[in-house]
Amino acid sequence: MRAYPTIQRPSIKRDPRLHALLAGRLHDPFSFLGAHAEHGHWVVRAFHPHAASIWINTDGGFENMTRAHPAGVFEWWGLIPLPRPYQLRIEEASFEAPAYVYDTYDAYAFPPQVSEHDLYLFNEGRLHQAYRTLGSHLVEMEGVAGVRFSVWAPNAERVSVVGSFNRWDGRIHPMASHGPSGVWELFIPSVPTDSFYKYEIRNRDTGAILLKTDPYARHYEVRPGTAARTPPDSKMTWDDARWMAQRAVWDWLATPLNIYEVHAGSWKRHANGSFYSYRELAGHLIPYVREMGYTHIELLPISEHPLDESWGYQTTGYFAATSRYGTSDDLKFFINACHQEGIGVILDWVPAHFPQDAFALARFDGSALYEHEDPRMGLHQDWGTHIFNYGRNEVKSFLLSSAHYWLSEFHLDGLRVDAVASMLYLDYSRLPGEWLPNRYGGRENLEAIDFLRELNIMVHQEFPGALTLAEESTAWPGVSRPTYVGGLGFSMKWNMGWMNDTLVYMRNDPVYRRFHHEQLTFGQLYAYSENFVLPFSHDEVVHGKGSLLGKMPGDAWQQFANLRLLFTYQMTYPGKKLNFMGNEFAQGREWNSSRELDWYQLSNGWHQGVKMAVRDLNQLYSSVAALYQRDFEPEGFSWVDCHDADNSVISYLRFARNGSFALVVLNFTPVPRSRYRIGVPAAGSYQEIFNSDSRYYGGSDLGNMGSIPTTGQPSMERADSIVITLPPLAGLIFVHTDLPATSTDG
Repeated sequence: MRAYPTIQRPSIKRDPRLHALLAGRLHDPFSFLGAHAEHGHWVVRAFHPHAASIWINTDGGFENMTRAHPAGVFEWWGLIPLPRPYQLRIEEASFEAPAYVYDTYDAYAFPPQVSEHDLYLFNEGRLHQAYRTLGSHLVEMEGVAGVRFSVWAPNAERVSVVGSFNRWDGRIHPMASHGPSGVWELFIPSVPTDSFYKYEIRNRDTGAILLKTDPYARHYEVRPGTAARTPPDSKMTWDDARWMAQRAVWDWLATPLNIYEVHAGSWKRHANGSFYSYRELAGHLIPYVREMGYTHIELLPISEHPLDESWGYQTTGYFAATSRYGTSDDLKFFINACHQEGIGVILDWVPAHFPQDAFALARFDGSALYEHEDPRMGLHQDWGTHIFNYGRNEVKSFLLSSAHYWLSEFHLDGLRVDAVASMLYLDYSRLPGEWLPNRYGGRENLEAIDFLRELNIMVHQEFPGALTLAEESTAWPGVSRPTYVGGLGFSMKWNMGWMNDTLVYMRNDPVYRRFHHEQLTFGQLYAYSENFVLPFSHDEVVHGKGSLLGKMPGDAWQQFANLRLLFTYQMTYPGKKLNFMGNEFAQGREWNSSRELDWYQLSNGWHQGVKMAVRDLNQLYSSVAALYQRDFEPEGFSWVDCHDADNSVISYLRFARNGSFALVVLNFTPVPRSRYRIGVPAAGSYQEIFNSDSRYYGGSDLGNMGSIPTTGQPSMERADSIVITLPPLAGLIFVHTDLPATSTDG
């Protein structure tokens, strides 16, 4: 063992760094702790307030360190520096527990590692992979395994890592400040995998002590606990290379997109009421989605959130799959399994607001850091949540990195962005005097607009084929138009106008529908102004709105017939499709997130009939090019007759790119109509390929029994016509078979 002569140790009692350390105010612990050249010698200084004794490994053997201060400061002095990293042997003792001894490397033997380049990009709002820099990461430094912690807290005087590995004591592991960047960092060796941790933050101005969970954590403890957890080693092996390659080149504009919106906690549950895990959902949900013919699953937010009743929309962990249903690897397993079955996965993502929970983002370092200080800018009155400060570069880095993380690490196929309207308008849900105008005096949130454009540019550049879908309920122009022409850059936008008009119309007793016919026809005036998705989402079946079935008028038979008619209309009207779970089998009650869907209702023939109708419609939609190929082009749609308000009948054509077409006829009254003449663009034969009144679906089985020949008689400004039977409260779909046919009907 190398000999280190005894030297005279200067006292530290008057050192201001000591007093700052003991007071929990030392912003640069590396200036005092660890190894330093001082007074012509080398000193190693350690602070362990629970230690009875500490020894240091001096190149092969452990040597006693001297207690330099009774609060737990220990020192070793030598003439030459110790080789790094060096180990400490610590004996801890207390009244509550027997003494125990453990070896560890000194955290302050490892200098900070975050690069100046990353810090620069982060402060510029351009670090799109900030989750690789900030948060907790399993790393190896100088051959020693441990966890590197990094957090942004620019208004902190001191930040410490606290956790199950250091008695939650903020004195033990104060972090190093990266100066003006506002980022703090510390590598702690030998932290066990899956350890609980938080940050203890002392505000610079008030001295207030805050205990905060890590905004960039990728794993949290199960609610009601709120601690982050150090990340485990991922054992996931992806097998979706073929899917990802095909997605990168797919023509989504002209491809079927039929989304099944799912709340993972209430689709199905175990008999004891417990959740299905991500892996259990893979075994049950994926076969169901395949059977039903949906192309995509959209998951309501599965980012970590403290309150079940928020359905995930009040997110506290923007980089973590909620631990309710398992681990990140479990979620990756689910998505990988979806891709192997040809099913895409879209995540509902919430950058519009965040909750006021004291353990999370709200006033993170004692100041309005992620939010605005002024509640006229920073508080959502509707939801009691904070609004992100989109003009702050570090907040942009945070949110853009969150989007990047989900798409990159989980191979997600798109993001549905919640509450976009609330982001765009400064006066959203506010009265005069309750909001502040932008720098031009307007109501537009210019910073949010810039953020959304940056988001869409990033997604489309870095993740080819991934989609962004906006829930936007106003007439904001160009939501789904490219940023280079002044649009926001989303792939698609939910058509809230069509949805509202349609459901208002369907609520009417059929006898009065003739007076509201324009609610069916008005949508064509703007149908191609955006790339629209037609949604019957979770928002339409909660908060006292009832189920879709419950919105339908009439007796039970008419309610089910109306619902089958509604789905026929949705699946044949221009736009991609979305339906919330339970809609597809006509669940009778409105959605309750605290219990599973009413699957028992499928023992009833009418519910089973709706499910079969939806399944067949889904499969037709994906197989008949005319129903999906030109959803966003006016050339893909043509009215046959939009004026028959007296009979509440509409008819239209849908066209594919090769000129083939489908004819849709919808009867919104319970009155059957025989010998109803429909104009058609070509002579020949028209095959009835779907009838929502079929007995297989619970209908009256009135229809056209297959093929209908043209009559040779022009009608409705069309060169020819067919004469059909219109079932009550039903929709029919025909395709042109090009077969020569004659008819005795004049």
